[in-house]
Amino acid sequence: MKTLHKIFFSDARRMEQLEDGSVHLVVTSPPYPMIELWDSFFRRVDRGIERLWRRMEQAETLREKTGLALQVYERMHRFLAEVWREVYRVLVDGGIACINIGDAARNIGGFFRVYPNHAKVIEHCEKIGFTTLPYILWKKPTNKPKYKGKGAFLGSGFLPPNAYITLDCEYILIFRKGAPRKFKPKDRRRYLSSYTKRERDRWFTQIWEIPGARQKLSQAERRTAAFPEEVPRRLIRMFSLVGDWILDPFLGTGTTVKAAIELERNSIGYEVDQTLKPVIQEKISRVKGKDFEVVWEG
Repeated sequence: MKTLHKIFFSDARRMEQLEDGSVHLVVTSPPYPMIELWDSFFRRVDRGIERLWRRMEQAETLREKTGLALQVYERMHRFLAEVWREVYRVLVDGGIACINIGDAARNIGGFFRVYPNHAKVIEHCEKIGFTTLPYILWKKPTNKPKYKGKGAFLGSGFLPPNAYITLDCEYILIFRKGAPRKFKPKDRRRYLSSYTKRERDRWFTQIWEIPGARQKLSQAERRTAAFPEEVPRRLIRMFSLVGDWILDPFLGTGTTVKAAIELERNSIGYEVDQTLKPVIQEKISRVKGKDFEVVWEG
């Protein structure tokens, strides 16, 4: 089966190229609010965030700093919510959105706290109209702390009560637009897309242990916090059919598109950073034995 893949170098908050109800599945990992890696991104795309950030840096009291940090956090999620609204619009009735996101633990102005990104995404998606389904906890072995002196664990080490839990899981949140998709009896594409009992038993459980293999990532992949190919590959098999349209509104290095090509789905990707084009091209070039066309815009 020949598949088509469209990559737009533009802002996913306005996916004007896509019609209402034209996508069957969304698989994405957005920038994580309040994670230092993504600070410059959010400050660049939203002037309001930049203004709040400067005020936070100049604030003299802890109370003022932490209050402004919370405003920054809220505004970052309002930015993401604009994308989730577009995702809702372009999904078919019964379409699924899978959003991989991690919480942020951060010390600002000498005050340490967690920013629960997964909870904010759920809150905004529920307001938009999504139905929240059971989510997946992705346990990442590469994130486990190694005991090498100071900094291995947060807080007081062996002395209670002021140590902190290590964040070594991320969330794969799963949402549906409306009621489940309906199919005619003995739909051919459903049978072509089936998985085995062993795959079902491994995939449809709440805790996944998939190594991040971070040491093998390129510089660009480290910068975009790319997820391993096994994550989109599983989600595409679980929640779409051969020939469906898959969307990633935060394409990064192209992992979702590559998985879609290999699994004979069509795909659409949005990415604001045009310097990633050669990285995406190189990743797609690794696909062998599939008949596909890639269209680049922007």
